[in-house]
Amino acid sequence: MDSIAEVRDPLAVFRLDNQVAVITGAGSGIGKAVALLFAGAGASVVCADINQAAADVVAADIVNSGGEAESCGLDVSNEAAVEKCFALTAKTGRISVLVNSAGISRRRPAFELTLSDWEAVNAVNVTGSFLCARAAAKYMQDDGGSIINIASALGFSGGIYPNVAYQTSKGAVVNLTRALAVEWAPLRIRVNGVAPGWIQTPFITNASRNPEARAEIERATPLGRIGEVEEVTGAVLFLASRASSFITGQTIVVDGGFLAK
Repeated sequence: MDSIAEVRDPLAVFRLDNQVAVITGAGSGIGKAVALLFAGAGASVVCADINQAAADVVAADIVNSGGEAESCGLDVSNEAAVEKCFALTAKTGRISVLVNSAGISRRRPAFELTLSDWEAVNAVNVTGSFLCARAAAKYMQDDGGSIINIASALGFSGGIYPNVAYQTSKGAVVNLTRALAVEWAPLRIRVNGVAPGWIQTPFITNASRNPEARAEIERATPLGRIGEVEEVTGAVLFLASRASSFITGQTIVVDGGFLAK
């Protein structure tokens, strides 16, 4: 503990006061929920999303609630756009936290998956995570920081539906997390991941609305239900905060027991 104040308030180690946090994919789903939680924990949040309008709405919600936020329209697969967004962010304060939540999927059987679909998924999920991590780390290397990559339980599993491009990309994100954690540890930059299972986001809207598909997901999940985004964000906040200061290179799975079977 740093002070008697933290003894009286043990939750102080989860605070992000005076920190700038960049969240990609912040316009919806897990990214949006993380942005809102981080703002509540005291961070100044940069909401980055390829959908500028959606990022604007989330940033405005944070500001209207008394928090600090800006928005950035960002295609994470575009190297020049990534460098520009992070350079502009760094002018307003040192970047302390990055959450790589931007991601896409093309759920098709392998024989039906086009090369362009394969490349698109990996460009966002893998290359985008790398480009944003590298850009953020440039502004963390003097004082350290925390990077959290949103992977997936499907990065460890063959899954229950054909989704080879997505699963391959998320497996790569898990090992990208390990590799960067080792390389950047001397700079005091921690790199970790969170791997959600079946979570109620736009990603699984069609499946969750289909009674048969929903029942199959629930049968495959020991806790017997689809998770909510708020059940993922606590793990992300933990990894961003001082509460996890001696943790790096790890991926926390939040999947209701899916991988335990």
